[in-house]
Amino acid sequence: MTTSVTIDLAVSPRSRLPSLTGARWWAAVAVFVLHALVFLPVYPFQKSDLFRTIHWLVPMQLGAAGVTFFFVLSGFVICWSYRQGDSIGNFYRKRILKIYPTHILAAAVFVLAASVPLMRLVVWLPNLVLVHTWVPKSTTVGGLNVPSWSLCAEMLFYLSFPVLAPFVARIPAARIGWAIAGLFVAILLLHTAFYIWADGPKGIANAFAPRLLPGDDSPEFEIHSSPAWFARENIPVSPSYWLSYTFPLSRLPEFYLGVLVARLVAENRWRNTRMAPVLASLCVAYAATWVVPVNYKMSVLMLLPMTALIATVAMRDIRGASRWSATPRMVWLGNVSYAFYMIQFPVMAIVTRVFIGGNRYSATGWLAWTAVVFALSLIAAAAIYRWVDMPIMTRWARPKSQEVALHSSRVDPAR
Repeated sequence: MTTSVTIDLAVSPRSRLPSLTGARWWAAVAVFVLHALVFLPVYPFQKSDLFRTIHWLVPMQLGAAGVTFFFVLSGFVICWSYRQGDSIGNFYRKRILKIYPTHILAAAVFVLAASVPLMRLVVWLPNLVLVHTWVPKSTTVGGLNVPSWSLCAEMLFYLSFPVLAPFVARIPAARIGWAIAGLFVAILLLHTAFYIWADGPKGIANAFAPRLLPGDDSPEFEIHSSPAWFARENIPVSPSYWLSYTFPLSRLPEFYLGVLVARLVAENRWRNTRMAPVLASLCVAYAATWVVPVNYKMSVLMLLPMTALIATVAMRDIRGASRWSATPRMVWLGNVSYAFYMIQFPVMAIVTRVFIGGNRYSATGWLAWTAVVFALSLIAAAAIYRWVDMPIMTRWARPKSQEVALHSSRVDPAR
C-alpha cells in the first residue's frame, strides 16, 4: 500500500517535545492510584469509614482524567509525529506493533495470575483482539486485564486517522480554533443525549467503587479477577456509563481534539506558555466533576483544560521553556508509562493472590501493599519497554533507512 496521508505542519514534526512524554507518566500514576484503591482488596480497610472518605476525596474522576489526557495526547502526538510520505500500511504497522505486544504480554500474565478459564472464549478472546468494549457487557468489558478497555478506543483512533486526516488538513489555519470549539460542543451535546435518553444513574454519586465480598479477611481474588466473575454468563453494564465512558465511538472526538490542537500549535496559533492559568482551569474543572452526573464527570468537563494543558506544554518545549518535566528521568518514565499502565492490574492480581489474600490490613497495610505493587509494576514496565517494546519498534516498526532513537527525548507516540 503506497497511499499517503498528507498533513502540512508549520513546525517540523521532528521538533522535540520531551515534556509531553514526561507528562504521560503523571497520567499513568493517576490511573494507578484509583486502581490501587478499587482493585487491591485489602480488608477490613476497604470496608471502613476511612476508606469511604478517601474514596470520596479520590474518586473515579482521577483515573478518568488520566485516560482523557491519554486520548487527547494520542491525537496530538499522532498528528505531530506523522512523517510526510509515510504509507498507510506503514502507519498501521507501527501502531499495531506499539500496542499489541505489550497488551498480549500483560494479558498472558493476568491469565496465569487469575487462572482464567481458557475454555470460555468470551472472557478473554474479545479482550485479546481489542474489540471487547463494543458490547455493553461486563463479561467482556471487564474481562481479563481491565485497563485494556482504553486500547479498543485507541485502535479505532488509529484506524480512522488516515481516513480523516486529509479533511483535518483542509481546515484553514484561521478556523482551527473554531473547529476545536465546534467539536467540543458536539461532544457536550452527545453526552447530554446519553444523559437524557440512555438508562443509567442520573445523580452525581460516585458510580465506580469496589465490589466487596463478605467477611473481614482479604479475599484471594479481587472480584474482576475471581473464578466467580469469569463463570458469570452475563453482567449487564449501565448503558449511559458504557456510552459515555468505554464505547470507542464516544471517545473518538477526544482524539481529534488532540489532532486539531496539534495543528493549532504547528500553525503557531497557540502562544500561551504560562502553566498557572492552565493548571488553575484544570483544578476548577476537576472540582466541578463532584457536582455533575456521571455522563459529564468522566471526560467532558476535563476536555478543554486537558487540551489546553497539552498545547501549552508542547509550546513550552518548542520555545525551550521546559525544565524538570523534560529531564531524561521524566522522559524515561513517560516512555515506560504505557507498559506501566498495562501491567499494573496483573501485578495487583498476583500480589493479592500470593500475599494479601487471607490476611487483614488497616490503611497502613494498604499503603504498604500499594507501594509494593507500584514498585513491582515499574520494574516490570521497565523490563517490557527495554526487552519487548524497544526491540520490536527498532526491528520492524521503522524503515531501515531511519536512525532509530526510541530512547531520545523526542515525544514517543506510545498511546
